[in-house]
Amino acid sequence: CRQEMLHKKNAVLVDGVILNGPIMDSKAGQKFVEEACKIIMEEVVQKADDVTEKVCEWQAPEKLKQILDLEMRDTGECHEKILQLCRDVIKYSVKTNHPRFFNQLYAGIDHYSLVARFITEALNPSVYTYEVSPVFLLVEEAVIKKMIEFIGWEEGDGIFNPGGSVSNMYAMNLARYKFCPEIKEKGLSGLPRLVLFASEECHYSMKKAASFLGIGTENVYFIKTDERGKMIPEELEKQVQRARKEGSAPFLVCATAGTTVLGAFDPLDKIADICEKHGLWLHVDASWGGSALISRKHRRLLYGIQRADSVAWNPHKMLLAGIQCCALLVKDNSGLLKKCYSAEAAYLFQQDKFYDVSYDTGDKSIQCSRRPDAFKFWLMWKAVGTTGLEERVNRALALARYLVEEIRKREGFQLLLEPEYANVCFWYIPPSLRKMEDGPEFWQKLHQVAPIIKERMMKKGSMMLGYQPHRGKVNFFRQVVISPQVSREDMDFLLDEIELLAKDL
Repeated sequence: CRQEMLHKKNAVLVDGVILNGPIMDSKAGQKFVEEACKIIMEEVVQKADDVTEKVCEWQAPEKLKQILDLEMRDTGECHEKILQLCRDVIKYSVKTNHPRFFNQLYAGIDHYSLVARFITEALNPSVYTYEVSPVFLLVEEAVIKKMIEFIGWEEGDGIFNPGGSVSNMYAMNLARYKFCPEIKEKGLSGLPRLVLFASEECHYSMKKAASFLGIGTENVYFIKTDERGKMIPEELEKQVQRARKEGSAPFLVCATAGTTVLGAFDPLDKIADICEKHGLWLHVDASWGGSALISRKHRRLLYGIQRADSVAWNPHKMLLAGIQCCALLVKDNSGLLKKCYSAEAAYLFQQDKFYDVSYDTGDKSIQCSRRPDAFKFWLMWKAVGTTGLEERVNRALALARYLVEEIRKREGFQLLLEPEYANVCFWYIPPSLRKMEDGPEFWQKLHQVAPIIKERMMKKGSMMLGYQPHRGKVNFFRQVVISPQVSREDMDFLLDEIELLAKDL
């Protein structure tokens, strides 16, 4: 083949490399894509609502390594083998779009969002300048504007990020920059001891962000919560005053709208009063609970959120926009995001371009390359409308309410607390423990029940349900309802399956 190319007219050879024509076989590549897409359609999309399929084809790590043949070699392998590898990857991966995947705060499949992902993966854009991403920058602007409306702000700004944890870190850094703008140039030296406040139930990303930004985890004051997991405003007031007496500089309060385990919503309006009184930035981590804003029935859960300075909201959770789709929204519209994060790279953000450079939004981000995640949310929103998104939220919470009522009816099931969102936390007490006296031995034995049931359901592949201990309480199940593909029958199955898997415990 090389000799044939050399004999062609105008053949050019440089450093032993033939430069004429492409080296990729486009037709073979197109054929591979076509066949791979057929596999995806048959094995993922068409089976997404089939409850007879397994949620997971469980294999131990060492066994799975052998099945997949993970070794990378000097020479490429034939398309037939690569297609089989694609099938194996799908077969042994967890089917998060299965109606009985309840394990995380994301689930299900939205077909419009999926197509949006196919488009962006094929186009391979990076969202930093209008010249390379004209469509996706305008889409992001439109989506952020609409999300800001639902928060209740008249104006604002925002940026899509790779995860709620990153959005929380952005907000923490932004609040610090607003408090002491000189930090951008001068760094941490000479600054007072900065202190921020978050509830005991906040996401662990608050600790990580404080560590990453050099604030220090010891300077995160965790505020006591009530029995439902909500921050107690009076305790926040005490801790702010304590920090000031210590000579520290409080600058930020991180409230949570939809905690990870219990699904609790902090009293945002009362917390906003304290922030206003003490001149503190209020950030609301609504990564999980923010989608309730779409529902006229349930948006009351976030009463007071319009008083926040920044909000993290992940449409890839309750609204099914597809991982990852996470926005940080900021009330300030004076360019604070850009002032905080810009580096003014001359090779990318030239100010003498032939179009309006205000559309070059990359300097609002700590990333250079950035995915067009807003497009997934936009295309889905265009397809189903606000009413369709609202229906998803309302149905999820109605199914959670149904499950709560069924738990109450069944012997052996015990609610941890009355849920206010889609997190349903409960214990299953096997028959052998039901007559046992309440005490340390009982709780020690009950602590072992959930992990055994989880192992059995995983190996059977019937469903996936999360469990955890929490604040002195032994292991309990946390069932989360998200996917519109989930039905009442799946709620009944969940309880029946737990009983079946635990009947001999």
